[in-house]
Amino acid sequence: MAHRIFLRRIVSLSCRELPGISQSHFSGLRQSLTTLCNHSSTVSSAQNSLLHSSRMFFTSAFCRDSFIVQDGADFNERVINSDKPVVVDFHADWCGPCKILGPRLEKAVAKQNGKVTMAKVNIDDLTDLAFEYEVSAVPTVIAVKNGNIVDKFVGVKEEDQLEAFIRKLIGG
Repeated sequence: MAHRIFLRRIVSLSCRELPGISQSHFSGLRQSLTTLCNHSSTVSSAQNSLLHSSRMFFTSAFCRDSFIVQDGADFNERVINSDKPVVVDFHADWCGPCKILGPRLEKAVAKQNGKVTMAKVNIDDLTDLAFEYEVSAVPTVIAVKNGNIVDKFVGVKEEDQLEAFIRKLIGG
């Protein structure tokens, strides 16, 4: 209970109250903490010990294979220059289908046991990236391998379709 109160206090802070943190980084941190607060009552004891032993905040059991893109430079470094294939989820907080697709994608990526990673791009925060990759609707998912786009889809897909999309990306 004390952890939830602490997390809610952090989420309620404004960027001005945390010197040295950029607005985009703060937004990603706030989103992660909000998700954690909302799901903390359903966290198992094993997940809870993992949360306390790690310096990272996990929003789900699958989060270790995914990350939130902070800016264009971060995208280039972690997606375009990645040694692993990357599934990029362009989404928005206000998008209902995005909220359905996101957890399905995380689950499908987690099943690959580290062979692929997932990047999450909020189009409201990173509009330039959305324009650059011709995202005209959300959710849009692109598959990047060796710095090149190899596949793309728009909309919600079933879990078996997502797994096939990812297997095709990793060549399995």
